[in-house]
Amino acid sequence: MKRSNGLSIIILFALAALTGFVWYQLVFGAPVNSLRMYFLDVGQGDGTLAVFPGGVKVLTDAGPDRKVVASLEKVLPPGDRYIDIATITHPQLDHFNGFNYVLDHYGVGAFITNGRSETKTVREWPEFLKKIREKNIPLITLGAGDGIRYDTNRIDFLSPNVGFLQSAELNDTGLVGLLQTPEFRALLVADIGFNVEDYLVSQGTDLRADILKVGHHGSKYSSGSEFLKTVRPKIAVIGVGERNTYGHPAKEALERLTATTQHIFRTDLNGTVEIRAENGKLKVFTGK
Repeated sequence: MKRSNGLSIIILFALAALTGFVWYQLVFGAPVNSLRMYFLDVGQGDGTLAVFPGGVKVLTDAGPDRKVVASLEKVLPPGDRYIDIATITHPQLDHFNGFNYVLDHYGVGAFITNGRSETKTVREWPEFLKKIREKNIPLITLGAGDGIRYDTNRIDFLSPNVGFLQSAELNDTGLVGLLQTPEFRALLVADIGFNVEDYLVSQGTDLRADILKVGHHGSKYSSGSEFLKTVRPKIAVIGVGERNTYGHPAKEALERLTATTQHIFRTDLNGTVEIRAENGKLKVFTGK
């Protein structure tokens, strides 16, 4: 897949009276042939929506609660109530619990998980899987080496391998997805820490990405220097809640990110972040 190395960046912040999304659609009209990515404002958690040409939608994680529904309603057309693929990177509440509310308001074509059967530390996980099965939604297990293809776009999963999937640390089991389009690459790294990052670098994995969904909400134990040097993101986005009790994003992580890219966005400060490529440029729109 050819990577567009000549992408430049245009950042458009929201107007006071209208969100950046509404303003853009009213003035210019939404293009139908460009993939759009939305890093949703879901509070202290992750939620990333990719809308492919033709309207096919892949939602990766959905945050901890019902806030994801309001965020989806802001970026999708009225009446659009279908998610083609829902991906849960790993069974932690801040990544999957929002799907309980998504299922109450949207149809879902299929769920993808890492296959981890977590019943002891996350008691809500088995009940959630039961809800998926009761709705007769296909449940698919994917991991390192697997992928999704749609037209000229693809999502390749780089982790977890069998070893990481068996880790006692759930963050090690997160699905790491590299989204590749003819125009840009985006790397979604769930909550992985230094150990998984270092493994991917040591394996010579092609981690280059124009857009990085920052690992573990900006934890000081993620976004290592060598990893970031390998990824070389033009834009980094942190999914994080306002005044969260974890101290995310950590000062150490922000310093490492700043040394790598000048364009860092945070959902606590910027709201939902939309990124799309047009005419060789990455355009960024923020919800606030």
